[in-house]
Amino acid sequence: MNVAAPPPQARPAGLDSDEARRRLARDGPNALPGSRHQPLLRIVLKVLLEPMFLLLLTAGGLYLALGDRAEAAFLLGSVLLVIGITLAQERKTQRALEALRDLSAPRALVVRDGRHQRIPASEVVRGDLLVLGEGDRIAADGLLREGLLEVDESLLTGEAVAATRLPGGESARVSAGTVVTKGRGLAEVVATGSATAMGRIGLALASTRETPSGMQRASARLVRALAIAAVSLAVAYTLLRWLWDGATLLDGILAGVALSMAILPEEIPVILTVFLAMGAWRMARHQVLTRRMAAVEALGAVTVLAVDKTGTLTQNRMRLMEMARPDGGQHLNGTGLVLPPGFAAVVHCLLLATPPSPFDPMEQAIYAFAARYTDDRGSAAAPAAVHEYPLSPEVLAMTRAFPAQHPGQYALAAKGAPEAIVALCRLSPPDTALALAQVEAMAARGLRVLGVAEADWHGPEWPGSQRDFHYRLLGFVGFGDPPRDGVPAAVAECRQAGVRVLMLTGDHPVTARAIGDQIGMAPGREVLTGDRIDALDDDALRERLRRVDICARLRPEQKLRLVRLLQQSGEVVAMTGDGVNDAPALKAADVGIAMGERGTDVAREAAALVLLDDSFASIVRAIRQGRRIYDNIVNATAYVFAVHAPVIGLALMPALLHWPLLLMPTHIVLLELVIDPACSLVFEAEPEAPDVMRRPPRSPGESPFAPAKLAYALVQGGGLAIILLCGCGIVLWQGWSASETRTVMFLGLVACLLLLVLVRRQRHVAAAAPGQGNRWLLLMPAGLGGILVVALGVPVVRGLLDLAPPNPGTAAAAVVMVLALVSWLALLPTAAHGLSQALSSRRSSPRGSRDHARS
Repeated sequence: MNVAAPPPQARPAGLDSDEARRRLARDGPNALPGSRHQPLLRIVLKVLLEPMFLLLLTAGGLYLALGDRAEAAFLLGSVLLVIGITLAQERKTQRALEALRDLSAPRALVVRDGRHQRIPASEVVRGDLLVLGEGDRIAADGLLREGLLEVDESLLTGEAVAATRLPGGESARVSAGTVVTKGRGLAEVVATGSATAMGRIGLALASTRETPSGMQRASARLVRALAIAAVSLAVAYTLLRWLWDGATLLDGILAGVALSMAILPEEIPVILTVFLAMGAWRMARHQVLTRRMAAVEALGAVTVLAVDKTGTLTQNRMRLMEMARPDGGQHLNGTGLVLPPGFAAVVHCLLLATPPSPFDPMEQAIYAFAARYTDDRGSAAAPAAVHEYPLSPEVLAMTRAFPAQHPGQYALAAKGAPEAIVALCRLSPPDTALALAQVEAMAARGLRVLGVAEADWHGPEWPGSQRDFHYRLLGFVGFGDPPRDGVPAAVAECRQAGVRVLMLTGDHPVTARAIGDQIGMAPGREVLTGDRIDALDDDALRERLRRVDICARLRPEQKLRLVRLLQQSGEVVAMTGDGVNDAPALKAADVGIAMGERGTDVAREAAALVLLDDSFASIVRAIRQGRRIYDNIVNATAYVFAVHAPVIGLALMPALLHWPLLLMPTHIVLLELVIDPACSLVFEAEPEAPDVMRRPPRSPGESPFAPAKLAYALVQGGGLAIILLCGCGIVLWQGWSASETRTVMFLGLVACLLLLVLVRRQRHVAAAAPGQGNRWLLLMPAGLGGILVVALGVPVVRGLLDLAPPNPGTAAAAVVMVLALVSWLALLPTAAHGLSQALSSRRSSPRGSRDHARS
């Protein structure tokens, strides 16, 4: 095959080996710097000093002191589990940087000492001449000195379309980590290691720190306050029991231990650990892998979903989307399996102009289209070209020549930039204007357009340039990166759930807007470009982001800036992406979501969640799961505080009323055998509410531990405590023994455990048949019955708990007490609703407003 050759030039000699060694010693290796490791002991101490883990250690120590080794082992084992998770988390940044280093080419072809040498990429230095060809991963940032390249820069820019690189000007710059899809060239290295564009991303990734979730911060504050209260009250109660009630010092200490165990809700760390772990397991069944547990909780509060276009909303795979003929005819890919008349010739010429077995994504899309719509089923169907004119800086088109039917005659097929093809066809001014108008219309729809032309030739010598042929314009073809299936429906569901979708892309604004229209984003909204972002200060940009749904032509550091500004505006940001350029923003976001199939290792390591199926719809399922988990955490937390209120009352009041000790540490240990599973299994398995994706996201500052949320639970539990105390006081007043009173109290407490689970369930589930959607609820009554049988029917256990054998009197008293408990729990919601309406009416009435103003 004959190929037009460039004029001979002097071959560059490149650096000499000695100079290369000096520069390597001066600038360091062409590799990304690793992060510093924290000492293992420092990480462990940091974990153990967290209030949540101090609570676990305290509770575990108390159980151990009481001889309950199983419960102590469970709590202390939880501490070790959390330490292990934290240690794994500290390794994540290091793994992300290692994955980023692995993206650089392991070997590079350079010119040194006047000859080509293959060297490790880490030994490439500034001033080296890189020899680049199709399929090569570029080892360092450089400037193209010779040749012409098509480079896939999607890892850095997010654009799916390969960029053309020509010597001279801004288009001469090539970047480390990108891949040459077409052409050959010689580039001079201008930056290595952390000075490259990829290196700057690595530095940004290393310096970005993940912020703790709102629930983590709120739980830390709560535990700190409860720990102080528990210790203070336990000491005071020990002294009160000893000095005021006349008990022995040992009895006072045991009473203080019981009170501290009643006050310390050690179920809270169990709730957070189990609910988030089970939530991660449930999401994994829907192809969402959790790398950071806090992200599961944060999903329910997401207000902005910042989406990378390429590979997230789109398939990151070029496809021939549209064709147009000079006479105005148009064909859309997917409208039929048979091409309209005249378009088969366009496809056949386009296929002939494309080299066999191409590496370029657009040329691969040409073969895929031809295999589907024409009889040309692949490169084997095309004859071998006898002459080629490659793409050149002078003519941005390529021509391939094939033998015609008659000897000495040849058919030429050309494709290239529309302006270059139109110029080769030498159209009249009106026809040129009409053809370019077609190109502009296709480009306005976000398509990458190529022109297609044919020509004939006969003669003994081939001309030196493509301009010497007389071409006939056949038409134009448009390529695009189509949206993923299910994305429009997922975007609509996000809008219904009050989650704003913000597209962040390095692509052209026209292309980004076209994709936005296809997936159903808000029409007519402003598109903000990277240049405009640089021109705005932080305050102006924050205000501008309120009116923007698409940001185009973004650089990696701009994505990171946008994520941080959204967070400063009070938004909870989930960021999706798949490329190296997305990694810093993924790590800085409240929830970083990486694509698992097409995403890079860097993105996956930096993210908190990974979509194993790359489905945008999986993000919506993850948000729904996050909201369900938060609802269940709220219910479980309220249950814990409600159930601890009567326990605290029964542990505290006997000393003040000079009663015998009713609630002992052994009782609390036994009750915890029910409370822990109720929190970690029953509430965790609750199904989602019907309106879970029809309500706005919760406030970022909202917490299940907020006083307003716990107030109703404390009133609930306080009423139960009063009923139990009144019942115990009545039977003591009637002369019952301490053991009989303790038996009635124990039966009442067990009833509270079950009743509170029933009333704390979500209302739509509580109104349904018992156990519907939650098999664990059916097991709880059986477990409670088993505990009562063992506690009251086994003499050894009954003696350990200091309970009396059941008799008709204790049974009748327990039934009356349970009826009172049920009445309280049934009437409280109605009373609370009426009080709320009365207060609302008073605030809205004119007189109420005046009274409120005067006060």
